[in-house]
Amino acid sequence: MAKKIVILSTDFGTERDEITVPLRKLRESGNDVTVATPSGEDVQTFLHDRDRDVAVPTDTKVADLSGEFDVVVLPGGTLNADAARVDEGIRTLVKKQADAGRTIAAICHAPWVLVDAGLAKNKNLTSVGNIRADMINAGATWHDEPVVTCETGGWPLITSRTPDDLDAFVEAIEKA
Repeated sequence: MAKKIVILSTDFGTERDEITVPLRKLRESGNDVTVATPSGEDVQTFLHDRDRDVAVPTDTKVADLSGEFDVVVLPGGTLNADAARVDEGIRTLVKKQADAGRTIAAICHAPWVLVDAGLAKNKNLTSVGNIRADMINAGATWHDEPVVTCETGGWPLITSRTPDDLDAFVEAIEKA
């Protein structure tokens, strides 16, 4: 069954494959996928947080999103995730998603958003290894696994480590 999915990103510093691969695969599976940024500007991606790569077209501003989404996807990239975690619109939408009991999926550095949204405590999570301490300090139980699906608290939360784990990450989103 097709899902209504939103990918929330900032417009700068997103890891290329962490937005382009889920976007492509989820759309190929027949899902209705919207890309939203706080500014409404296209997403400038980077390869390994160093080299500028493709720009991903944005469909709308975060503030202009309406309706409910089956899944919120948070791509990583150090710059993107660091900016997303302090963006009130992104945090608010993620909190509303959790409050409604709907799926949130975050990869690499994006679980930082869960920390700043107050959603990491008592959750089983994974992330890129260098933010492991942040997850643990926020009260999560951190696992070094390609993908971790947690339903503690009544809503599905999917986290993944790195672009190497994208197949498992997208598969978990499809199953949610």
